[in-house]
Amino acid sequence: QVQLVESGGGLVQAGGSLRLSCAASGIMFAITHMGWYRQAPGKPRELVARIISADTVKYADFVEGRFTISGDNTKNTVYLQMNSLKPEDTAVYYCNLEKYFGRDYWGQGTQVTVSS
Repeated sequence: QVQLVESGGGLVQAGGSLRLSCAASGIMFAITHMGWYRQAPGKPRELVARIISADTVKYADFVEGRFTISGDNTKNTVYLQMNSLKPEDTAVYYCNLEKYFGRDYWGQGTQVTVSS
């Protein structure tokens, strides 16, 4: 059974930092399938960052160099380090495992709230 367990969300002031973690169970060597999305109320879910390969990552334009995605294959865990957070970063952040043996998986979502 594949499960994605997220942690690290919370409330921070503008300019602060958070580190999100997504631990995947039931899989091995899959961090290059993983990424982060977010969704604000009334808005579509959008890509934040994705691991494409061992040396390639993709970021949304709004990241603007503030976030870093990384993974640890020994722990089957992907991280999103978020610095210089802005109020417009407020959203539910979701861990995603894409096309793993033909199936997509999502975490439960974790709330990130940035106050001004």
